[in-house]
Amino acid sequence: MTDPQASPASAPKHEKVGIGAYIALLLAIVIFSGVFYKMPEAYKWLGAFDFTTLIGKYGTIAGANGNFVGTGGDSARGGFLFALSLFPGVMLAMGLIEVLSHYGALRAAQVLMTPLLKPLLGVPGYTGLALITDLQSTDGGAALTRALYDEKRITRKNLVTICAWQYAGAGCISNYYTTVSALFSLFLCPVWGPMVIILVLKFVGGALIRTVLSTIYRKDFENDR
Repeated sequence: MTDPQASPASAPKHEKVGIGAYIALLLAIVIFSGVFYKMPEAYKWLGAFDFTTLIGKYGTIAGANGNFVGTGGDSARGGFLFALSLFPGVMLAMGLIEVLSHYGALRAAQVLMTPLLKPLLGVPGYTGLALITDLQSTDGGAALTRALYDEKRITRKNLVTICAWQYAGAGCISNYYTTVSALFSLFLCPVWGPMVIILVLKFVGGALIRTVLSTIYRKDFENDR
């Protein structure tokens, strides 16, 4: 069963995709894919094109070990401060995507990524930016996905499939190179090997959920728009 198409009023317009749109898409992929994350000293300037580097980190409060979130907090107050700490990343991701979209990144993604994403996940190509963003920022990827749904660019079925892809190994690039890097010297395989497996399994999980939605829960999405 194929995904129902969004209503004509909400479907993206088929506009001509120029070279500027492809450059904007390439820049989006570079920024959100983590390709320039933790570069060698001689190439650290390339970090200016990396999302995690651009976000930066909070400083520590004088005379304390933590930042403004503190330690030992819980319940509503602790949750509020934690949520507040996510704002810069989400705002930066949304701002970057808004600028890149203005220059045609979404249109270019629709052209280039639809042949890959449509057969595998059943989602349109312009959702590729939300998927790429999730590789470094779970919050940014979620915010972009929500924006696509609110703008009626994707259906409910698309939404669930994308969320399944994002949830498995969310923020995998930033987490992998910060948390697992201490074990790189013990690896018996190339460092990029486990990352490839993670990415493949993300697609396997997304395709599995798509299959379940198209079979077991087919009736729930019959009128999906």
